[in-house]
Order: sequence, then C-alpha cells, then structure tokens
Amino acid sequence: MNSAIAKSRIHELSALLHTYNQEYYMLDTPSVSDFEFDMLLEELISLEKSHPEFMLPDSPSQRVGGTITKNFPTVTHNYPMLSLGNTYSKEELSEFDRRLKEFSQDEIEYVCELKYDGAAISLTYENGILTKGVTRGDGVRGDDVTANVKTIHSIPLKLHGNFLNEFEIRGEIIMPHSSFERLNNERIARGEEPFANPRNAASGSLKLQDASMVAKRKLDCFLYFLLSDNLPFKTHSESIINTKKWGFKAPEQLKLCKGIEEVWEFILQWDTARHNLPYDIDGVVIKVNSYEIQKTAGFTAKSPRWAIAYKFKAERVATKLINLSFQLGRTGIVTPVANLEPVQLAGTVVKRATLHNADVIASLDLHHNDTVFVEKGGEIIPKIVGVDLEKRDALEVPYKFIENCPECGTKLNRKEGESAFMCPNENNCPPQIKGKLEHFISRKAMNVDSLGEGKVEVLFDKKLVTNVADFYNLTYESLIGLEKIIPALDEKPERRISFREKTVENILKALDESKKIPFNRVLFALGIKNVGETIASKIARHFGNIDKIMQAQVFDFVEIEDVGEQIAYSVIDFFLDLNNIVIINRLKSAGLQMEVVENESDKLSENLLGKSFVVSGVFSISRDEIKNMITAHGGKFTGSVSSKTDYLLAGDNMGPEKRKKAENLKVLIISEDEFYEMIK
Repeated sequence: MNSAIAKSRIHELSALLHTYNQEYYMLDTPSVSDFEFDMLLEELISLEKSHPEFMLPDSPSQRVGGTITKNFPTVTHNYPMLSLGNTYSKEELSEFDRRLKEFSQDEIEYVCELKYDGAAISLTYENGILTKGVTRGDGVRGDDVTANVKTIHSIPLKLHGNFLNEFEIRGEIIMPHSSFERLNNERIARGEEPFANPRNAASGSLKLQDASMVAKRKLDCFLYFLLSDNLPFKTHSESIINTKKWGFKAPEQLKLCKGIEEVWEFILQWDTARHNLPYDIDGVVIKVNSYEIQKTAGFTAKSPRWAIAYKFKAERVATKLINLSFQLGRTGIVTPVANLEPVQLAGTVVKRATLHNADVIASLDLHHNDTVFVEKGGEIIPKIVGVDLEKRDALEVPYKFIENCPECGTKLNRKEGESAFMCPNENNCPPQIKGKLEHFISRKAMNVDSLGEGKVEVLFDKKLVTNVADFYNLTYESLIGLEKIIPALDEKPERRISFREKTVENILKALDESKKIPFNRVLFALGIKNVGETIASKIARHFGNIDKIMQAQVFDFVEIEDVGEQIAYSVIDFFLDLNNIVIINRLKSAGLQMEVVENESDKLSENLLGKSFVVSGVFSISRDEIKNMITAHGGKFTGSVSSKTDYLLAGDNMGPEKRKKAENLKVLIISEDEFYEMIK
C-alpha cells in the first residue's frame, strides 16, 4: 500500500471508529458488532505501525494504551481544584441556602448531581482534541496522566458540534462494580491482594505506568464542571447540556431545583436509590445554577461558597475491641488507636479506628473487651461511635490513658484547656525527630522526593541526619552503600532500602534543587506548630523575610488575616528555642531561600507599594480577586483594622465593627470604584 492510500485509509478508519465508539459508549446504540469493531481497530493499528507519520493525535488506537510512563510530570492547574464543603443535615443545607440569599434577592435555582466516589480528573481540550489529563493532586498541582485517561472510552479524544476552542472540563473517574469484581477476581486468582474498594482501584489505575494495563481496567468517567476564561453560557446546567452535545458523558442524574426543599427531595430519593446504581456514590453535590451568583459569592481559601456536598449517613457495624495502642506524631501529640477484630465496612476491611484523644476514650467509657459500633467518618476514616453495653462483661475495667511517652518514656503533659497529651521531649524523642525530617522533605514543603520510602529512617538510624539542617551536609561518600532491611509489618512485605549510585546522585541533586524552593514553603517546612501551608504563605508575605519574623511580637502577627494569638505564640516560642536558631543559621549558610522574592511578571505596578489594606464586604468580584489585585500592585492586605492600616476597602454589607474601628483610628475608608482609580 502506497503512502497516499495508507494516509487516506488511516483517516477513514479513525473517523469510523470514533463514530462507533460514540454509539457504543455514549449513546448505547451500537451499529457494528464487537468483532467488526476489533477488526477495524487492528487494521488501524497495523497501518499506523507501518506509517507512523500519518497517525492522528486523536487516533482511536490510543484507547488500547501501549505508552509506558516511568514518572508522571507534575502540572500546575490553570484553575485550582478546590474541595467542597460537606454537610450532613437538612439544617446545614438550610444555612447554606440562607448564606447564598445574601447574594440574590430571588429564590436561588440549584443543580443537584450525584457525588461519584472515584478519582477527580481535569481534562484540557484545544481545538476539539484532548491534550492533557491531570489528577487533582494537592489542588494546586497534579500528575499528568494523559496517556492513561486516553484509554477510557467515555472520555472523548475528539469533540464534535459547536465546541469551545480551548477549555478545561473536570469530573470523576470511577470503576463500575462489574469492572471492580472482575479485577479483584483476577487478582485473587493470581494470588494478589484484592483492592479494598472501587475508589482505590480507580485511583490506583490512573497511576499505572503501562497505559495498556489501564485500558484493561474498564474505567468510566462522568464530567460535570466546565471552565474557560470566556464561557458563553449563563448557567451551569446550560454548560452541561452543551458538553453532552460535544460528546462528553455528563451526569445521568441531574436535576434543576427551585429552592432548598426540592434539593432535599432529591437527596432523600437518592439516599435509597443509590444502592441500585452500577457504581458507588457517597452523596449529592448541590451547586448554584447561575454563574452570576457564583461569581458574586466567590470562594473561601479551600472551597467555593456556591457549592456544597451533602454526604449520606455512614454505614455502621459492630465488632470486638481487642486493645488500645498509642501512637506518637511528629508534633509530639499522642493519639490513641483502637485495634479491632477485622470487620467489613463500606467496602473495606477495618482493623483499626482512631480515638483522637483521652476525652474521646472517656466519653465512650471504653472497657476492655467491649463490643463497639464503628462508622467511617466522611466515608473515609473509621471511628468508634458507641459501645454495645448489653454485651459488656461486668468484671471488665475501663481503659486509662497512658502517662508516659510510648517511645522515649518522658512523662506526658497536657496544657490547660487542650485535649491532647503531648511528649515535651521534642528534640530527643526519635519519632518526633523523624517526623520533622519527613515533613521537611515532603512534597508541599522542600519536595525532596528522592528521600522518601524509608530513606530518612536509614539516615536517622546511622546518625547522619538528626535535624533538618543536616540534610545539606550529606555527601556522596557518606551515602553510598547504605542499606537497611525494613521487616514485614501489617501484611506489608519485607523491604530492602539501598543507597546505590543513581539513588545517591538523585538525592544530592534534589537537595540542591530544594535551595530554589520559595521562602513560604521553607517556612512551612520548618514544622512550626499550628503553621500550615496557607498560614506560612501569609506570614512570609507579610514580613518578607525570616529575620523580621524572628523579631516580631504577638501584635505584629495578629494583624495578618487568619492569624490569631495561638499561632503567634507558636511562632514566637519556636524562635525562642536556641536549637532552632542554630538550625535556621545553618539553613541560611546552605543557601535556602529566607526571604520573599517577588516575581516581577506577577507585579502589575507599584501604585500601592507600602500601603496596607483591610477588605470587608461584598464586591462586584470575589474578595480573593480583590486581594490578588492589591498584592499585584505592590500593596498588602491584613485581616483586622489597626493603627498601621492605611485603607479599609468597603464593599456592600461590610461589618459595622470594622467600620467603627476604622473611623475611630482615622483609617481612610474607600469604595471599590475608588480602589480601581488607585491602581489605574
């Protein structure tokens, strides 16, 4: 076959197979047999092997996989993949509705969709062709699994109709019950451990290195959220209707509801009907239909204000309490864990349940050998919710919380007003030290991936690393040849950790690369109590460098939005410890970033340079957008009005207390329009 004929036949077969795939998987109206489809696909694959130059970017042959991916590149989302707030009662739903009515005088129209229990995915299309598939990851960055998602037949490789030229669409990749049962039967037959539930199986399948193996898992996908800088639609439901026309598998059960009572009827219907579905759901997602109201309502730091997830009541089972064990976390908090007789619960075998703290043990009045009721909190974490008193032996005694650290033996203490018992020996208690080391190199902190999988434990055992600054003293000579065997534990096989040439090179390279990590993540990596990722970013931006943070007082911290006295004292206490000062100085000498480096490309002007703003009320755009504009023009924003505040930016329905305080302190109060004039 000459090149011209081969090219023509490849194009013809590709078009035919796209049509047949749409008929079979999306419309449920196949016009050819499976045998005919397979024969045409085999012909296409053969032609593409002979003439790879004519293979189309959306070729149906990609459905069968074949791509091998050793490492999945990390991709920054164009739009953050935020999580939804959860609710478990009608009262909480009514409160959600009440808050939204502050943004609209009319009755709000909601869209109700099933909450699929799978793995979140974001797909990018350019000119009608699928170009990228990215996992949720941490919400800011995810893994590029494009080759794997192309094997899922319900995800179109090529769109039809009047689609947008460039957009992102998000949804959930799920494993239907039939695929899950078949996969687990195959694994058991091979002597392998079966998957615990379809959600884990779907998530794990997306990270397989061989795309042909993903194709065999028979995954499915529902897509329910369209994103673009220039959406031509006014409502979410209109977007979903159009995505169906383009070839997407949108939610099958979707309902427009006038008011929260109709929403509640939909929830009650599916709380029962969910058991008849061929896949798992764990709730209902409620979204405001109007994009205009969505825009007005805006976002919190973690989730949209215009959407919420109603979670169905967790399944409950009874089982025997074997004993309690006590675990020590990196911050020194001792957490009690209940060890249980294994029991099936919501698709998984449960052997342990968290008890959180001594107060929980006391409130449950746990006795030795109790029969307990177990639920999955939010369908994820098992927890004990009660005791079957009828089965309790009258001679059994209550459990008591331990008095000494289970690792180093130091007497535990408990601050007044706090529920947690803590080991105060933070600089010499091995699990606390290892926890700090592991936190420091974690992905959201210094991102030294090469030191994962137990390697930190080896370095600690060999006394090569006892604090985070020691990482930057490691050399090729000190690492090469290190080895440790991790014994089998909790059905996990024995593991051998070896520091061979390539491993050592990767570790040293990653440590060197970590010196470029921005200051806010370095601050988070230090592991200061109560200072999470978001708070670390706010503190870093407010003060600008480590020296100013070390010299700051409580009142300096509480000016920052979301930073209260508890966080302020945590940071101050951290820097009062001379050991920590020594570590900071060593990290400085190693070359880590200890000050905020402004990205000039993100800065639009210096019109607000040195000016401090407090933002309060409702604006024509979200408050997050307002705050981003302040920093982009050189200003900074804080959470509370003080004598150091230059401007109070006042929107509609702003808090009267902030206005009163601003007036008393003679802080200039400006409107949204006046703010725009300042940044022109």
